[in-house]
Amino acid sequence: MQKTTILGLEFNELSIKPFLFDKVILFAYALILLAFYGIYEIINVRYFSGAVNAHMLALEPTNEVFKESLRTAVFGTVGEVHREIPWTLFIANYMYMIYTGSGIIFLVALAELFGIHLVAKTAASFMVAGIAMVFAGLFTIATDLNLLNMIWMFLDPNYNTGMWLMLPLYSIYIPFVLFEIYLILTNKREWAKKLALPILLLSIGVDLIEYYIQAKLFSMNTARHLWTEFPALMLYFIISAFVSSLGVMGILTFLVHRTKKEYEKLMGLIKVSMLLFISLLGTYEIFAYLVVDKNAAFIILFGPFKAAYFIGYIFLSLTVPFLLIVKTTKPIYTLFASISVVIGGYVGRYLFVYGGNANPLSNRFGIGFEQYDIYEVVKTYNYVAPHLGEIFIVVGSLGVAILIYKVFDILFSINELREH
Repeated sequence: MQKTTILGLEFNELSIKPFLFDKVILFAYALILLAFYGIYEIINVRYFSGAVNAHMLALEPTNEVFKESLRTAVFGTVGEVHREIPWTLFIANYMYMIYTGSGIIFLVALAELFGIHLVAKTAASFMVAGIAMVFAGLFTIATDLNLLNMIWMFLDPNYNTGMWLMLPLYSIYIPFVLFEIYLILTNKREWAKKLALPILLLSIGVDLIEYYIQAKLFSMNTARHLWTEFPALMLYFIISAFVSSLGVMGILTFLVHRTKKEYEKLMGLIKVSMLLFISLLGTYEIFAYLVVDKNAAFIILFGPFKAAYFIGYIFLSLTVPFLLIVKTTKPIYTLFASISVVIGGYVGRYLFVYGGNANPLSNRFGIGFEQYDIYEVVKTYNYVAPHLGEIFIVVGSLGVAILIYKVFDILFSINELREH
């Protein structure tokens, strides 16, 4: 294959055909089309729901039916579009993609720093997978913020808002990671190793600052118990992200490196690392639910989330992968364990976001449990299932990650092992 070199970086000389008809690219396009349909659905529910007009409301301003119709038009009725309940699938997916992607980047940078030759040879594919997941997370949250909000973010800036805090964070982090990928692709290994430490610090910084941003955006100090009282919350995010990150790395290793002689050793390294972080996560879960607020814990452990928690999270994230990898060296079992922790990790993030908001209520005013708005019946348990549009957008975000990864591979052959 002919190559063109620009700034030391070798591009594969290709026609437009591989970008239009590659099977993986077409699959990514299909997922992204689902996302655009989901965006259409969300916009339709948010802004174009059937409602009374201003003239009707002016004639009968005290009419309860008209007031309820107006409330529906403003706030929506389902899932994320229900504006009194901002913590839903968009946030769960955003957090999962950002933390897992930055976790992959952290682990690869750590391996570079410690000179683990095997990981360094595959660093290009892993780094691109990590940054692709970060972009997929940003795509998800962008659809939630919507274009109108982002335009007014610049027209009428409020530098204390979460969006303005996210902008400098990713404006620094993403170029650093892309430059590290450039150094790897141009075989400047010494420089890549030197840049690994700043990337390690930035990856942790993403986790820490994201936590602060989420606190600022969603007011975690207003009695959302899992967010305010979950023991060592940042530790939970980091450990669970590493488990999911290793799962993604295991799946990627199988998909792109299984024909290479390094495959078994690489899967063995992922297996050992996964076993370590699964053990840490299991220990953390036991400790956390012994000391966290009992109302929040009971909703997840014994309430309506119990099946998802024990089967979707504990069984898939901890039990299945532990049993699959603890007594075997066969790579295929590490692959199954990787698939299990990726699914289980997502369920865990979903539970944390939804479960953390299911019991955000307190009696701090001495008049009973708080309610979300004046129209809502007072209740001690709160849950709204995600809208179909949200689900389509989340599925489409996976297409964004796949598309970015495949474009990098078509242009730079990142799936090749790079000796150094």
